[in-house]
Amino acid sequence: MANPALRQEIDKGTFITAPGVYDLISALIADRMGFKALYVTGYGTVASALGLPDAGLASYTEMIERIGRIAEMTKTPVIADADTGYGGLLNVRHTVRGYEKAGVTAIQIEDQEFPKKCGHTPFRRVIPMADMVRKVQVASDARSSADFLIVARTDARTGNGLDDAIRRGIAYGEAGADIIFIESPESVEELAEIGRRVDKPLLANMVHGGRTPMLPSDKLQELGFSVAIHPALGFLSAGQALRSAYTDLQRNGTTSADVPMYSFTEFNDLIGFPDVWEFERRYKE
Repeated sequence: MANPALRQEIDKGTFITAPGVYDLISALIADRMGFKALYVTGYGTVASALGLPDAGLASYTEMIERIGRIAEMTKTPVIADADTGYGGLLNVRHTVRGYEKAGVTAIQIEDQEFPKKCGHTPFRRVIPMADMVRKVQVASDARSSADFLIVARTDARTGNGLDDAIRRGIAYGEAGADIIFIESPESVEELAEIGRRVDKPLLANMVHGGRTPMLPSDKLQELGFSVAIHPALGFLSAGQALRSAYTDLQRNGTTSADVPMYSFTEFNDLIGFPDVWEFERRYKE
């Protein structure tokens, strides 16, 4: 079930900084660090599980299996990407119920045409605002607990302009969304305009190399935002670390001291080996 702590923190004005996680290793590491929420990134999850781009290629079944396992293995509230809801209104209802049952605390649904594309990439197109309003209404009605939050995302800024994106954000909030996510504003001024005009908790997407300026949490809060997700931080950092380590091995035939690594002892602890060893000691034949 949804973790009530996330709604409580947002209601009392706590700014939520959520690192992107995409597999169980990244989730377990982030879960131990005291963040108020974790963000399960669609881009990173699809890349990690399927080795494919985030272009509507992963199914609901593939995503819920991965996301559910992350939620099960962590204690921190999970915000999870659900693309367009994986279909029409009946699919949206099924998706919301499935994510909530899996232990997710906040579900993100967007207004792109299917097949969707990753935010901050070109050629994204959105469905009519009225169609997304119905999706948000269905999502809001489908949840069993008010602690399960609906994050409504609009990708209208890139193709239709900021005014249309803000109009959509306002409409989605009126339809029942708890958090509004206007994807890829292109300047600090645009972020400020969103903060002035949308009277709902706002989510900012901080993508390294994306369209939106990278700002610290205190500045985003000053502009009127309540949540910042950093979806790419984990997999971009891991990708660079792996490339550096593998390059070092290829060049030197072994691993040099120049490559930073998680210690094997700490990693054993992270992944749960002490419990296995204690079990084996207790029930040794």
